[in-house]
Amino acid sequence: MRIYLVAGELSGDILGAGLMQAVKRRHPDAEFRGIGGPRMLAEGMQSLYPLETLSVMGLVEVLKHLPGLIKVRRHLRRDALAWQPDVMIGIDAPDFNLGLERQLRATGMRTVHYVSPSVWAWRQGRVKTIARSVDAMLTFLPFEAAFYARHQVPVAFVGHPLADELPLVNDRQAARTALGLSSTAPLLAVLPGSRGNEIRFLGPTFLDSAVWLRERVPGLQVVIPAASPARRQELEVLLATHPAREFVHLRDGESRQAMTASDAVLLASGTAALEAMLCHRPMVVAYKMAAATHWLAKRMVKTEWISLPNLIAQETLVPELVQEDASCEAIGEALLTWLGDETHRQATETRFAALHATLQRGASERAAEAIDSLVVYGRLPEEPTA
Repeated sequence: MRIYLVAGELSGDILGAGLMQAVKRRHPDAEFRGIGGPRMLAEGMQSLYPLETLSVMGLVEVLKHLPGLIKVRRHLRRDALAWQPDVMIGIDAPDFNLGLERQLRATGMRTVHYVSPSVWAWRQGRVKTIARSVDAMLTFLPFEAAFYARHQVPVAFVGHPLADELPLVNDRQAARTALGLSSTAPLLAVLPGSRGNEIRFLGPTFLDSAVWLRERVPGLQVVIPAASPARRQELEVLLATHPAREFVHLRDGESRQAMTASDAVLLASGTAALEAMLCHRPMVVAYKMAAATHWLAKRMVKTEWISLPNLIAQETLVPELVQEDASCEAIGEALLTWLGDETHRQATETRFAALHATLQRGASERAAEAIDSLVVYGRLPEEPTA
């Protein structure tokens, strides 16, 4: 089997390597070509460009690199047509890959896209372009698969790699010991985001919320895992003159450990909310942004919820506080629901563990099975069973 793979960033390299391993278990002599990173190269990938070639963020940066990206896509199209793979798989990087997939599919080549863009949330009209571009979409989440099925796009829900990575049973006390925190005092994990703007908009409010809670929950511990050295520096500046500095434990990374150790989590919306769910910890999602950005987002986003746990469950399991609703008092009151009621907290943890189980499906194996079925039979299996 010959597979043409195009990944555009580190996360795509990780996904691609897992997929290649799963394919090789089915087809030991499989060949791989396209664009990949060090993990994919270690699995036998022949990469025509460095992984970073497609890692361009921001409108100005994309415009500056656009001529080069168009040249790369033309080269990949010619190369794929000359090599004649059984299937071309674009891993994420939708702005680049969907165009390449559409061009190759027009020639009769089978194409697959692995990792759905957020078409279900905004610019839903893009689904028509996706339908013309791919023979199959492989999604991490069930609500994504339902969206594509409604629009008659062949789709397979393969599960989420994070759910495969994190255990269905975790140890709160072991995580606290590893972090050097009390095994008995209540603990709040605070994750204000991985971007500088998130620290700027959310950091002061999250620290105020921690102080508000500390006044009502005696002995409350607070741990903040900084997402990067730059974010740690920004947090240290905020803490230097803030009363929360007396009881906040700042850590480098260790976000999963911090969430697992906690009784509740306060975080910005994003992948961290999914990770908190997969650690089975109750949470409050809060988000603030520039007023103009919020005005635009309200008119573009088509979903009822912004956090992945609620989207996966298709109901409000997690309080979502956005913009002016994200006051320290409102955040504190929502967190008290978890910190003050152990029965409610345990019920939520049980529900999150059940959702975790629905996502823990062996994503790489299921993706490989779906691709195998598409190549051999020209269709996806109704429900991959690997």
